[in-house]
Amino acid sequence: MLETNTGYKSGFISIIGRPNVGKSTFLNRVIGQKIAIMSDKPQTTRNKVQGVLTTNDSQMIFIDTPGIHKPKHKLGDFMLKVSKNTLREVDVIMFMVNAEQKLGKGDEFILEMLAGNPTPVFLVINKIDQVHPDELIGIIESYKERYNFAEIVPISALQGNNVENLLTTLTKYLPEGPQYYPADQVTDHPERFIISELIREKVLHLTREEVPHSIAVVIDKIRRDEENEDKIHVAATIIVERDSQKGIVIGKRGALLKEVGIRARKDIEMLLGSKVYLELWVKVQKDWRNKSTHLRDFGFRDDEY
Repeated sequence: MLETNTGYKSGFISIIGRPNVGKSTFLNRVIGQKIAIMSDKPQTTRNKVQGVLTTNDSQMIFIDTPGIHKPKHKLGDFMLKVSKNTLREVDVIMFMVNAEQKLGKGDEFILEMLAGNPTPVFLVINKIDQVHPDELIGIIESYKERYNFAEIVPISALQGNNVENLLTTLTKYLPEGPQYYPADQVTDHPERFIISELIREKVLHLTREEVPHSIAVVIDKIRRDEENEDKIHVAATIIVERDSQKGIVIGKRGALLKEVGIRARKDIEMLLGSKVYLELWVKVQKDWRNKSTHLRDFGFRDDEY
């Protein structure tokens, strides 16, 4: 922990909401680079992802949590637990909703979860670029009737509309405190985690139906090439639950797996700042989402939350 400056503000902000409301898009915009993966598939985020935004007078640590949904397996239980536990540890809660979606059962469930929590809650209405301004009044009223929000801020995380205003308002709610992380650090996650997520993102983009939710990615090794130090060798295994899914991920004559590798390698090279040789394998681990030992092996550890 670094020294406290007089008047310096710092704190932790949890971003919660239903799947696909734009939490990861917001985090990547604020941080200025990709640390949280994005796709149009629900439940893309599985672990909590911390992004650090440091300015001259404040440091905000954003925690992007899995979209809150009714669990269907042990992985779902884990994701819900991650989201719930962060609420006890933060200075501000950002409840993000999608302006295009009416207040639904998922939102009601989150509001019930927030009931009695003393932490200030911001209602952040995202994707305002997708609706007519007149519609916002009705959206705001429907939520105000159900909860006493500290602030209500409409934004577009994708376009950047009103995001600076949101950041300024968030800072007002943070306590005076230390700079927890160095100014140039943007996440607390190790490179190994981010690389596995970047690979999983490409599989999400290129597959459909039941396959995306059955995917896990394990990094087997990351090492610099002994003969060429500017090159990094990354080997990773994509885990699926069934033989049929393995065939889909590999694709005809290996075409889909090759495309995953091409796309992932570009992002990994940007992350590491070096040329990357990426080696991908696909392995079947039947029903891994319901087996505690596999969940722990693949990085979903209850004891960390």
